[in-house]
Amino acid sequence: MPVTMKDIARDLNVSVVTVSKVLRNHSDISLETRERVWKRVKELRYQPNWAARSLVTGHSYTIGLVIPTMTHQFFAEIAKGISGKIRRKGYSLVISSSEEDAELEKMEIEHLLARQVDALIIASVQESAESFHHIQERKVPYVLIDRKFPGLNSNYVGVDDEDIGRLATEHLIQNGSRRIAHIRGPALSTGSGRMIGYRNAIVRHGLEISSKYVVSGRSYDDNAEESGYEAMRKLLSLDPHPDAVFCFNDPIAIGAMKAIWESSLRIPQDIALIGAGNLHFDELFRVPLSSIDQGSVTIGERAANLALQLIRQRKNPARTQEIVLPAKIVARESSMKTVRSLKSKPATRPKPESR
Repeated sequence: MPVTMKDIARDLNVSVVTVSKVLRNHSDISLETRERVWKRVKELRYQPNWAARSLVTGHSYTIGLVIPTMTHQFFAEIAKGISGKIRRKGYSLVISSSEEDAELEKMEIEHLLARQVDALIIASVQESAESFHHIQERKVPYVLIDRKFPGLNSNYVGVDDEDIGRLATEHLIQNGSRRIAHIRGPALSTGSGRMIGYRNAIVRHGLEISSKYVVSGRSYDDNAEESGYEAMRKLLSLDPHPDAVFCFNDPIAIGAMKAIWESSLRIPQDIALIGAGNLHFDELFRVPLSSIDQGSVTIGERAANLALQLIRQRKNPARTQEIVLPAKIVARESSMKTVRSLKSKPATRPKPESR
């Protein structure tokens, strides 16, 4: 017979309620009792009966996460942040990938709703907010992350994308670049926001805006490196080609790097480069990649806390919250044209003193 909470409670001479609270990490149980319960749980290899628990509480103790791709480290770090927070509260994370397909995203959302998840966290690739009105009708709490919809009253955690575009572009200008191109993102809040920030920075510094210096890729999260490579090849065919590029995200910047090197050009002396996302491996390239840090793990943690709050307040929902985290530049060698040019100058010997 499977071990039950009653068995553990009887062995330790405590109530079933006490065992239940320990398993759900309630704070009103003493440390000594916690340790006794967890020790017995491990000894008996107790596994909660989630189906029975769900019937009693009305909760599935799962949160669904829908992201555009499983391969982009940015979203992996968000998932890590979410999982670390909700695990302590007795919840599990169910992850689905939309593969940058709006219709597939709708299907994945429906599948998660059918599994009766207690809340949804979504990085959407949809261009319309229609699906989210449907979620609201089902009265399932949800949090949008990284991208949002104008006019939709929803909970959101992310950064200011216009700020990302402005920070990246002004950084390139301050380091001596003047013909600055942009490999732009999708027609979502992330892509359009970074595009606006890029254009505003160009205008503010009195530089010329050229439509030929703005190109789009085929994809932005899944197979983004290949997309960045193709977009950079287009920019390299221009005369004159740009002397700097702000890439929508780091995977696109990695593909752009490959195209630049294949053309026997140097980074950053010939073309400076900056991305967004600040992935862990950015500093490991032949020329370390500059990036805008979006606080991916923090986005996940704040989204998890908000989702848990919404679950607790489900019967009496509070007003929606928009949490905007600060973005910051992480400057590395790929964008530091002025520093690199100084390093590249040959050393000069001091003139001999005259006698």
